Amino acid sequence: MTALRHVRTPSLDIAYEESGGADRAPVILLHGWPYDPRCYDDVVPLLALAGCRVIVPYLRGFGATRFLSEDTPRSGQQAALGNDLRELMDALAIRRALLAGYDWGGRAACIVAALWPERVVGLVSGNGYNIQDIAGSAKPQPPEQEARYWYQYYFHTERGVAGLTLNRDALCRHLWRLWSPNWTFDEATFARSAASFANPDFVAVTIQSYRHRYGNAPGDPALEEIERRLADLPKIGVPTIALQGEADGVQPPALLGQHDRSFTGPFERRILPEIGHNPPQEAPAAFAGAILALLRNA
Repeated sequence: MTALRHVRTPSLDIAYEESGGADRAPVILLHGWPYDPRCYDDVVPLLALAGCRVIVPYLRGFGATRFLSEDTPRSGQQAALGNDLRELMDALAIRRALLAGYDWGGRAACIVAALWPERVVGLVSGNGYNIQDIAGSAKPQPPEQEARYWYQYYFHTERGVAGLTLNRDALCRHLWRLWSPNWTFDEATFARSAASFANPDFVAVTIQSYRHRYGNAPGDPALEEIERRLADLPKIGVPTIALQGEADGVQPPALLGQHDRSFTGPFERRILPEIGHNPPQEAPAAFAGAILALLRNA
């Protein structure tokens, strides 16, 4: 049975959902933007039935997760996401876990796998290597890819801040449709996740994230050492399965093979036909299957 719980790290009160016994193999599932733990609702039972302890946190800026201090920068930079995951594991006394995620959550998982591999049994990552090359972010992408990133550029403007603030549900629903063109979700499905976007820090964390990744917003000074390490684009040596939606409207398959050389350990890329940017919700059996395959070989 899934239980909603809270744990405190040095900077956050993290809300998370847990299923399975504490003595089982820990698996941490990390959602993307703009999604929330509901994307894993059909994955969690498959993992719990297979004997896993499943933990699904709400990322900073989502759901009931809250900053402990008003003085903490509302940063969504990559170092913050990775450090939050490491500190969550520390707070729950989890020495090693299987990490799985996509989008922002996949970035957090990749960062912990790259910088603290001793904490990671294996990695399932949507798209693959999600660590950002901030130094190289000014290099233009092909025009068709630039068009897919329109929302990121929108968030660099004050009009974008106002648009996300006033129209967050409509904007996020539109992105769901663009990014997963073959996924037919109903309004009730969207509404269950959209409740998490009412977090008081959702807009601030989102805007800082998309500006920081292009070098257009300062990071949290407390995280600069981690950010410096990430600037080297560290390799990932833990066993990894990359899940790639064939119909992903943000990162189509043709763009991603170049990143496979960033994985130096056992690595497999699995293409999911007709699946978009949200593989756990669109293809839960395939997502759970990748996790269980890594656990069997651990």
